[in-house]
This record gives sequence, structure tokens and C-alpha cells, in this order.
Amino acid sequence: MLIGEKKFEREPFRWGIVGGGKTSQVGYKHRLGAMRDNTSFVLKAAAFDVDAERCKEFGRNLCMDEDRCYPDYKTMFAEEAKRPDGIEAVDVATPNFLHYEVTKAALEAGLHVICEKPLFFEVEEGEEIKRLAEEKGKIVCVTYGFSGFDLLYQMRSMIADGAIGDITMVDLRYAHGFGCDPYGDSHAEGQMWRVNPAKVGRGFVLGDLSTHTFYMSELVTSDLKLKQVLCDKQSFIKSRAPLEDNAYVLMRYENGAVGRMWCSCVNAGDMSSQTIRIVGTKASLEWNDMHPDELKYEVQGQPVQTLIRGMDYLSPEAQEYERLGALHYTGLIESWSNLYNRFAVAMDAKDRGDEETLKSLVYPDLEHGINGTRWINKCVESADKGAVWVDFE
Repeated sequence: MLIGEKKFEREPFRWGIVGGGKTSQVGYKHRLGAMRDNTSFVLKAAAFDVDAERCKEFGRNLCMDEDRCYPDYKTMFAEEAKRPDGIEAVDVATPNFLHYEVTKAALEAGLHVICEKPLFFEVEEGEEIKRLAEEKGKIVCVTYGFSGFDLLYQMRSMIADGAIGDITMVDLRYAHGFGCDPYGDSHAEGQMWRVNPAKVGRGFVLGDLSTHTFYMSELVTSDLKLKQVLCDKQSFIKSRAPLEDNAYVLMRYENGAVGRMWCSCVNAGDMSSQTIRIVGTKASLEWNDMHPDELKYEVQGQPVQTLIRGMDYLSPEAQEYERLGALHYTGLIESWSNLYNRFAVAMDAKDRGDEETLKSLVYPDLEHGINGTRWINKCVESADKGAVWVDFE
């Protein structure tokens, strides 16, 4: 059970953040995730906002050193490099169009990187960053924030152990109704850039929502390789075109399995969000993030079993990052905190040259970020060609 003790010998990573300021929809999640265990990261510097005064004011309200609240990321990297206690890792919590340039600059400054999803606009940008990260000996992580829930690792271990047989179907859903009203598209700072193709990239809900669930499917199935996708996308709020607010994706896998994904922000009235169901030749597993402490295990011909987080019958992988124990309900911040803890372990292992730990550690890394970019672009390519099958690789 994880009770906040440090997972490595060194002191917590001195950490900075770019973006994630007062008007951000994700900044608080990043800070809580990183600092829930103060043995992993400690926030030392920030370039929270394009408005320098608003950045400093926000930093003061977080009890930060005002001199380490910078007007932009370039100044932060340069000034922190001069300090003996300068930052060692940086979080990129900006709109999508800045991810590539900030990540590149951070690696060139010798920093580990944690970046919001989707990672970049193009796969080629990801491959360039991969080469740079290898050259600098640094880690790039991606905040697929839902993927730190314990029971997803239970799914992974059960599937790997053959508990459901051979995988035949993958059923994914991330659909809510909070995009039905277009008011926020022109009035909310955290939403306006999401419907601007120049700032968000090729997709709206395909990038903002479906990349989360796609990564979760990669996490739990581990060895399943996607072969082809077919996507049909819609802009039901017409002003969002060419960006989509609803999309259906069909998938074909190399082993013959098939899948589907529904992502939407115009599923009117629906408060629920993600469901992931993996069907095998013997049984199925299903998890929903509205009930993250429960995993349904359905064996053909037997009563449905509900596995509960925190119980001794779960796999070691599901219990390694258990925080609260059974009877105490978890939420999204536990998931973010588990991810940030894994990120810190990865950074420490990289700094020590411990490749064995890195090989065995499961977390959303640069390769998964590149795959997320590929997923968005291949879905858009399929839809733009008239909803046809396209090769994933």
C-alpha cells in the first residue's frame, strides 16, 4: 500500500510548470497530482500565464516565491538554469499548439518533461522529440490522467494471465454532454482555444477525449496492436467545423480482434464519461470511471463478479499504488497522483541509468504520446476521405 513514503532515495524533483494558471481547466489537477506525495515533486517555479502580472498574482496566492514566477517559459528555463536549486523537471499544461516547442526547449535545457495530451500535432514532431530525449537522457511523460486508477492495472494483469481468453472485441466510450451549449466556445478562456484548429490541431473531441480512452485500451491490453481505423465524425455545433464534437471509430487489430470508440461532448444530459470493455473468448472485463473502485468480471455461464479496489484478492500490480484501502472511495486525483509518482520513479531511474526499472515500469511515456497523435490524425484522415479504412501505422 502506498502511504506517501518516497519511492526512490533522492530528494523530490524540483518542478516547474508552464501554463496551468488561474484560467486553466487542468492546472489544479497537475499540481494536486504532482504534490499529493511531497516525496515525488515540489513546485519551485512557474510561467503560469501569458499575462506576467496575472502569473505573479497567482503564484503569490499559491504561496510561491514571486521571483520564481516568470513571464514566459524561455525566461524560466534560462533563469532556473543559473540557480543551484533550479528546476529539474517541467510540466507543460498549455494549449496544444505550444506542446512541441515547449517540450523541445525543456529538453534542450536539460529538463525532464511531463506534457498534456495530445502530445503534438504530427507524428514526425514526436519522433524528433524522441531522438532529442534520447540524446539528452531525459524522460517525456504524458498526462493521460485517468490511467492511474488501480483497477485498470487489475484488468491488465487479468488479461495478461488469460482470465478472459483471447481478446475478440474492444468497446470504448468517452461521451458527455457538456459541449451542447456553444457559449463557452467564445466566452471561456479554457474552451476557446479547444475549438480553434490553429491551437488545438486536427481534432477536438478526438484529441481532448478519445486519446485518454485509447491509451487506456493500450494499457490494459498491452500486446494488442491496432491495424486499421475507420472514423465518421460530425460537427453538430456547426460553428465548430471542421473540428468535430462527435465521432465514431471502428478498429481492426492485428490478431483479428475488432473494436469501436464513441467520443462526444454533445451527448446531451449524460454526466458519465469513460467506459472500457474488453471481451475475450471466455469472459469480459468492464470498467467505468464514474465507478472507479469497481471492475466487472463476467465469465460466460457464471454470475457477474464485481471486483473491489483495495481488496487482498487483487493482483500485486493493482495493489502497488493503492492509497486508501477498501471502504474509502477514490477519485480522479488519486489517479493523477499515481501517475505523477510513476513519472518521478521513471525520471529517477533515467538519471541513474537504471534501464531495468524503466523497462518494467508502466506509465504513459513518449511512445504512447506519439501513438495518441497518430490516433487523432488517422481518425481525421479516415473521416476526411469519406469514412474509409486507413492503416494505423
